[in-house]
Amino acid sequence: QVQLVESGGGLVQPGGSLRLSCATSGFIFDFYAVGWFRQAPGREREGVACISGTSGGDGSAWYAGPVRGRFTITKDNTNDTVILQMNSLKPEDTAVYYCAAEPGTGTSLNTNDYTYWGQGTQVTVSS
Repeated sequence: QVQLVESGGGLVQPGGSLRLSCATSGFIFDFYAVGWFRQAPGREREGVACISGTSGGDGSAWYAGPVRGRFTITKDNTNDTVILQMNSLKPEDTAVYYCAAEPGTGTSLNTNDYTYWGQGTQVTVSS
């Protein structure tokens, strides 16, 4: 079955960096779009970044406004892993970060467009 496992979260000071990984299994990686989402306490889950499937698509990426220019999403097709590199972190980036997958070559930051979800990893940005 489809499995997504996030790792790489932790505590970091403002201005620092973290690299999140989403290890995937149980599906043909090239045919799926993968997104990163986050949920802070008391807030709804929101899209952060997504990358389309590369088979039949262009592997394009899309970012939410608050993270554009600071976060980068990439696909490692050798290891079926999606990376979220987060730089210049701010306290407002503190949240549980989830990766999600959906068959297709499109890009979406809408939680309703994704079927498969990981369990999440905590990111805390604080001095």
